[in-house]
Amino acid sequence: MRRSLPAASAPLAPPAAPAAPIVAATAASLPEQVQALARARAFAEPLLACQQLDSGENMLAHADAVAAILRDIGGSEAMQAAAYLVYACQHLNRPQEVIAKAFGENFAALAVETTKLLQLQRQARIKAAQVQARKEEERLAAQEQALPLASPNKAPLSELAASQTENVRKMLLSFSRDLRVVMLRLASRLQTLRYFAASKIDPGVPLASESLQVFAPLANRLGIWQIKWEMEDLAFRFLEPQTYKEVARLLDEKRIEREAHVEQVRQRLEQDLLHLGIVASVQGRPKHIYSIVKKMRGKSLDFDQVFDLRALRVVVARVQDCYAVLAHVSAQFAPLPEEFDDYIAKPKPNGYQSLHTVVRDAQGRAFEIQIRTQSMHEHAEHGVAAHWAYKEAGTKGYAGVSASSEYDAKIAVLRQLLAWERDLSGAGQNLFDDRIYVLTPEAAIVELPQGATALDFAYSVHTDLGHRCRGARVDGVMVALNTPLQNGQTVEITAAKEGGPSRDWLNPELGYLVGHRAKSKVRAWFNAQALEHTMARGREAVEKLLQREGRTALKFDDLALSLGLPSAQALFEQVGKDELSLRAIEAQLRPLLPPAPADAAQPWLKKPRSAAGQAGGGVLVVGMESLMTHLARCCKPAPPDEIGGFVTRGKGVGVHRLDCPDYAHLRRKSPGRVIEVQWDGQGSNAGAGADPVYPVDVVVQAQDRQGLLRDISEVFAREKMNVIGVKTQSLKGTAWMTFTIEVSNTRQVARAMSVAADVAGVRVVRRK
Repeated sequence: MRRSLPAASAPLAPPAAPAAPIVAATAASLPEQVQALARARAFAEPLLACQQLDSGENMLAHADAVAAILRDIGGSEAMQAAAYLVYACQHLNRPQEVIAKAFGENFAALAVETTKLLQLQRQARIKAAQVQARKEEERLAAQEQALPLASPNKAPLSELAASQTENVRKMLLSFSRDLRVVMLRLASRLQTLRYFAASKIDPGVPLASESLQVFAPLANRLGIWQIKWEMEDLAFRFLEPQTYKEVARLLDEKRIEREAHVEQVRQRLEQDLLHLGIVASVQGRPKHIYSIVKKMRGKSLDFDQVFDLRALRVVVARVQDCYAVLAHVSAQFAPLPEEFDDYIAKPKPNGYQSLHTVVRDAQGRAFEIQIRTQSMHEHAEHGVAAHWAYKEAGTKGYAGVSASSEYDAKIAVLRQLLAWERDLSGAGQNLFDDRIYVLTPEAAIVELPQGATALDFAYSVHTDLGHRCRGARVDGVMVALNTPLQNGQTVEITAAKEGGPSRDWLNPELGYLVGHRAKSKVRAWFNAQALEHTMARGREAVEKLLQREGRTALKFDDLALSLGLPSAQALFEQVGKDELSLRAIEAQLRPLLPPAPADAAQPWLKKPRSAAGQAGGGVLVVGMESLMTHLARCCKPAPPDEIGGFVTRGKGVGVHRLDCPDYAHLRRKSPGRVIEVQWDGQGSNAGAGADPVYPVDVVVQAQDRQGLLRDISEVFAREKMNVIGVKTQSLKGTAWMTFTIEVSNTRQVARAMSVAADVAGVRVVRRK
């Protein structure tokens, strides 16, 4: 006799349960219409009668079967009618308009939304099938070369195919803001698996894997158990046919004996509990092939060691009755202590409660008994994601793909909404609105943040494509680059052969980019361009210096190494950023003075009090008299900068800021010529008279525009600062300006820089 699918032992199934919460919750969101089912089928029949799905199944027959599945799980006539409209939608020029006119906006929105998801998942399967075909070609090629291969019986998915399946899962969840779409897709997928099973056709790994990894777990989460169990067994049958047949054979060998034994124990236990005054419902629990295999693999068991092939569930009214039933069972049968779990006293983290025990009868046959109250049973069957957590939390699906905690949390919220019978069309609207899924012209799925634009899509595909993006087509229609995308759309990018992004793309008011990743790529491009311009300026300055010094034969890398820099690029960058002055390079190129005489730094000499000691504009040389000083032009120090001195050739002591790169280089080169200096006001004998002024360089980098120089100059004028020199250079829309201003101290500089930074177009203001 041929074995029926998918249940391993159907006769012991409990009576049909009431419709799952999702069915009841969605019924109100699709108002009933008079003769809606008959009208929808009549509307769809001429469109579908001669059409076929990708599977080869007649489209009208498929819609009939989907409507029947929805009826079996308690779906309303309106939901059954929607099954026909979804497939009719694909053959209408203006489906939204046509269906809305005939059946109303509610039906039209559902049909169009479900069609979008159908198209997305079809494209995902095509892509995964292509990947699988390529892998098969590689496998055959390797076989010809006698290379070692993995066992072909396990039909492993490639990483990319598994990734595509994960995207399908995410897509299904993203459309789950309308749970009617989920019901239609679950029923449709179950019918597709039934068709392949009846036709004895292999649906392929991608479709079967989607069913096992995505659709069955979602049905489980949402409490549609009939679909979940049947879909698991059918999908597993296609993925691992040999394993499926072997387990089915083992189940069939003693099926009649096993079912008779379970029924005998069930009747005996029910009568005993009735005599004890315990009101209880005792039912047999059929095991399905896929769940048996999971248990065998998860616990490394042989088939004979799976105790719950024979299983009973006892549901009572009170907690004390649970323990009374346990005591009776333990007295009547021989319990296996290592197989006992008290989840009532110590519930699972997800809140699951029940007593689990495994016992043997007089003939040594083992069977499992679960004992729980009605409320515990309801929580286990319909609680907030509890059944999902109990059955599958901490486990991995086929091919090792596990559900993410983020989506688990969303499903948990969804289950709460269902349990509380809230209006899902309002309360659940934003549960999955954080991501959208669109397609490339090659049918690859691209995941984007909600509100993402065509330009976000371009950067998600490839950074270079984003930089060169100049136009976009969405579903074949030209759109602006800042057009927000919707789920299921196909996006094609028009790109220039070369070029870069526009600064407008970073303007949040224009709405070109939503994703942080795309924005960071645009900023990185402009930063790279600025660095390139900076290095070009630095290279030009170094080349001119070497020409003046007659050292054009000197290699840039050698010069950089002599200055303590790793490469010529680092040299050009520091010079271009004014972090290394040309004077420091000149000093490196020219021979240095011999060390200062030994008596030049005697500690017993007193500090000078004459004007000669302040030749540097209020600078005292510690421990020396009548020593000439000057402020270094490379860093232009001013009070209260921390300063240091360096003995130069013929110019006395050069006074530098301690953070001056030139000073750091000179100090490394000739540490014996470094001398301590300080501002006159920091000594014990500060000079009297008017405060001296100091020249200070301020570097400004800005977007070049008309009036920029005037606007920045006005800032210094308002701060009552005398500008004694300006150097400007503009390259590819970026202006570099160096202002030399006179100040009495650097606090004035900080204030002026703060104001200058607010000038339109200014990007960087810093002291040289």
